[in-house]
Amino acid sequence: MERITRTDHRTLFMILIYLFIFFYPMLISIYVFLPLFIGAMSYALIQGLEQRKTTYLLVSIIYFINLEVNLSLPLFLTIISSFLFYVTVYASLRHFRSCKVCKALISVLILDIFYLGALFFFDFVFQTNSIVLDSILLYSLVVDMLIVVLL
Repeated sequence: MERITRTDHRTLFMILIYLFIFFYPMLISIYVFLPLFIGAMSYALIQGLEQRKTTYLLVSIIYFINLEVNLSLPLFLTIISSFLFYVTVYASLRHFRSCKVCKALISVLILDIFYLGALFFFDFVFQTNSIVLDSILLYSLVVDMLIVVLL
């Protein structure tokens, strides 16, 4: 039996991540009860900016574009709202250096609120109806927060 090395695990993990990025947004458009992971991926984008990890940036940007195209959401709105959060609010969260879980939870909560506010503003300006506020969005927020705590 062959020995599985660490690079084999890393390669398998990267393949699974790329499959998730490309196929999960398509599944969301079919099964509407699946969580969107907007907060978790926005937090990954911010961590990529802060730690200068291009893999995090690339994964989250491709996921966002794929999600917005599959769900017919405004293009680049998640990326723009994540950058606005990073520029305006994230610097004040540095007080939570010792509690990384608290920082992640607050970031995900505010990121989801930022995106929802930007989406409602977009709907107001262009007189469209992109999203309906219901319990599925609350479920998505709770799953986002759980994912960030676990990872």
